Amino acid sequence: VNLSFDLKGLLLFLLVFLLVLDYLKNKPPLNFPPGPFAVPFLGNIFNINFKEPHIYLTKLGKTYNNIFSMQIGRQKSVFLTGYKMVKEALVNQAENFADRPYSPLAVRIYSGNVGLFSSNGETWKKQRRFALSTLKNFGLGKKTMELAICEESRFLQDEMDRQKGEAFDPTELFNNAVSNIICQLVFGQRFDYNDHDFRLMLRYISEAIQLEGSMWGWFYESFPAIMKHLPGRHNVLFRNYEFVSKFIRKNLDKHKADLDSSNPQCYMDSFLIEKENSHGPAEGFTEDNLVCCTLDLFTAGTETTSTTLRWALLYLIKHPEIQDKVQEEIDRVIGQTRLPCMADRPNLPYTEAVLHEVQRRGDIVPLNGARMAGKDTTLAGYFIPKGTMLMPILHSVLFDETEWETPNSFNPEHFLDKEGKFVRRDAFLPFSAGKRVCLGEQLAKMELFLFFVGLFQKFRFSAVEGAQLSTEGVVGVTLTPQPFKIYAKAR
Repeated sequence: VNLSFDLKGLLLFLLVFLLVLDYLKNKPPLNFPPGPFAVPFLGNIFNINFKEPHIYLTKLGKTYNNIFSMQIGRQKSVFLTGYKMVKEALVNQAENFADRPYSPLAVRIYSGNVGLFSSNGETWKKQRRFALSTLKNFGLGKKTMELAICEESRFLQDEMDRQKGEAFDPTELFNNAVSNIICQLVFGQRFDYNDHDFRLMLRYISEAIQLEGSMWGWFYESFPAIMKHLPGRHNVLFRNYEFVSKFIRKNLDKHKADLDSSNPQCYMDSFLIEKENSHGPAEGFTEDNLVCCTLDLFTAGTETTSTTLRWALLYLIKHPEIQDKVQEEIDRVIGQTRLPCMADRPNLPYTEAVLHEVQRRGDIVPLNGARMAGKDTTLAGYFIPKGTMLMPILHSVLFDETEWETPNSFNPEHFLDKEGKFVRRDAFLPFSAGKRVCLGEQLAKMELFLFFVGLFQKFRFSAVEGAQLSTEGVVGVTLTPQPFKIYAKAR
């Protein structure tokens, strides 16, 4: 009897000891943002609605005055909602919130301080600057890039013509077209839409991005030591990224074999040349990092823009009167034969407003990349210690009721004044803000405008008879429309 009593006592003591240890380890500092109760050892991971985490977190923000904390995995994280609070952190304290926090997912995918998205410090600064200047050298923001996008736009339209009036799902076509722009900058070549490896790579990227923002990604971030050994969809994510990395390495080998140091043709060539002149590992000019940076350029540069174009079709099919007005404006300004160009943009205010509203209402990246406090600071009167993970919720900015007249409706008037002129809005932050603002923002805007105008200049889009198009997205790192089929009828 005594023995079983002793065992019970010992187990009880152990449990209390572990609970006290957990409490002390996760005890928030004084004047830390409040938040919902965290379960010992498990934190708040089970509070989150994985189907719509962005909506759950935005609602929570309303309860806690736009700043609150939750324990996700090993660390307490601070979440920010609403335009003013997000701007305070990302813009007004940009310098302090430039770093990325530790992420078990990123460590497993990238291994080390590499890539453009999750690297920090000097390596990140050097690589970001290098990527921006190199992409500019190869046409970013120039007429050459514009012509390349217009040419790709024609390939895309030809593929749509080939559907011969049959219903089709535009997802893969958009992925191919958008990714080819990145391929020209990074590899100096485009791929045929029927190229098996290219299509497989794009499919794997889409699936990985979806899984990363799903329940599997959240669980891996919270309990990496356990999840590493468990079966589940998180393993597909790592397998997919491995496949994409192999695809990139195969192209890298070709570039090494054919490199002409006096005449680089793309980002990859320039990186290899820079590697020869590099001043040490801190700058990040290694082959492994080249693969990781290329992976980042691909994933960020394909999925977001392609998804935006799908939302554009969906919203303009759902609102045929808006599609009419866009086409009337395009016909009036450009006509139906000449290709659009960036110089047309100021003369198409309604089309520009519609595109901006697609990006706002489409809510393409509903959360954001996490940040980390570089030093002790205060936000809204709360103490944020150095090293705290910070998550600004972009959804809450794009749907902020104090900033948008009708946040939940698809309403291009958000971007038009009384005279019908295009108006910029401060709370339009689909590319995030601050030091980590999307590297490809300029390229994305150019692609969206030229692809969008080209498509609506040439086709009238409609849904399959009787099909209900849903505006409820599928949540991953990006919010994608549920699969749908369309008719593209040449005008």
